[in-house]
Amino acid sequence: MSLVATLMVTARRDLLLAMRRKSDVMVNVFFFVIVVSLFPLGVGPEPALLTKIGPGVLVVAALLSTLLGLPRLFAADHADGTLEQLALSPLPFGLLVSGKILAHWLVCGLPLVLLAPVLGLQFGLDGETLGVLMLALLIATPLLSLIGAIGAALTLGVRGGGALLALLILPLYVPALIFASGAVEAQMAGMSTGGYLSLLAAMLALAVFFAPWATTAALKIALE
Repeated sequence: MSLVATLMVTARRDLLLAMRRKSDVMVNVFFFVIVVSLFPLGVGPEPALLTKIGPGVLVVAALLSTLLGLPRLFAADHADGTLEQLALSPLPFGLLVSGKILAHWLVCGLPLVLLAPVLGLQFGLDGETLGVLMLALLIATPLLSLIGAIGAALTLGVRGGGALLALLILPLYVPALIFASGAVEAQMAGMSTGGYLSLLAAMLALAVFFAPWATTAALKIALE
């Protein structure tokens, strides 16, 4: 099998398994919708305030929603022995892990990117700002999945791993949060968004290269 075919087969397998557990998938989406929708109700209907806090609220809610699906990234395969079989496979283990991370983003990240412009209307964001928001999340959410996969691998099989995972990963999410919300705020202020988006893209490129390797190393330790 070619490298791309191996990646897609692994991603397709995880997507099929996710579709059998639709409730797990919908939890992330509903959490994102509910958290974002609660802020206009909580802070009041003042348009200027809602517009000011909107970018930060949407990015933080996306960050937390992505975090919800991380404990399940490797847990099921670890419990039934599939993860060990993947590690023993003649195919590159890092590529198989990359396929699982891709599937996680497609299930937990991409729906948030598509929903964000709709939910952004609650905060009075204009069309151009919503476009920048969607682009920022399109870059940031795979970055969150790649970083989160490292934490999920490090805490695999650990008692209370969910809480430990959050403690490990949330500080690493801060740069993505700053640059994603900063890009939207720069657009609202009439400034250039290129610097923020370029830094996000550079972080994503580094994560694509290093995160699968780090995740694979952590999983091998967990399987020993």
